Amino acid sequence: MTYENTTAEVNPDLVQEKEAGFAKFIQEKGLKTTRQRNTIVNVFFKMKGHISVEELLKEVKNVNPRIGYATVYRTLHLLVESNLVEERRFGDGLARYEGHSDVEHHDHMICLECGAISEFFNPGLEALQEQLAEENNFKIYRHRLELYGACKDKEACDLRKKNGKVAQAHGG
Repeated sequence: MTYENTTAEVNPDLVQEKEAGFAKFIQEKGLKTTRQRNTIVNVFFKMKGHISVEELLKEVKNVNPRIGYATVYRTLHLLVESNLVEERRFGDGLARYEGHSDVEHHDHMICLECGAISEFFNPGLEALQEQLAEENNFKIYRHRLELYGACKDKEACDLRKKNGKVAQAHGG
C-alpha cells in the first residue's frame, strides 16, 4: 500500500502515551512545557511515515500559524533526544523523523527514482543476522538495514516523480 504522510488512522492512546513520555522527558531535563511544543508533539505523533521538518511545519501551521521553523526543528531534536523519535537519513540530503511504525523493528527499501520508502520486516532475515552473529562470536545490540534501488512499478514511480510527492509504502 502506498501513501503520503498523513494525520489519519493513528491510535489516539498511542499519541497520548507518546505525549506523556515527552512531558516526562521535558520535566526531567528542567525545561518548560509550552503550548507550541505540545502542539508540535501532538501533530507529529498523529502523522505516519518518515516526516521531514518541512512536512511537519506545514501540518503544524494548520493548527497554529504562529509556530516557526526553528521551534519545530528544536522540538524534533528534543523528541530524538528523548528516544521517542528516530532520525533517519536515506541518502537524499533530508533528515526524516519516524515516531510510528506498524512493526516495532523494521528495515527500509528506498526508491532512488521517486523517493518512495517501504518498510519491511522479515523474520528469516532477522534469524540469519542472529546466526551470523553467533557464528562470529558477536552480540548484536542494534542494526539498520536500508536497501536502495528502484520501484518495479515504473508507472506508479513516474507518477510520484511527476507529482513531486514522496510516497511511502509499508510492507509486511
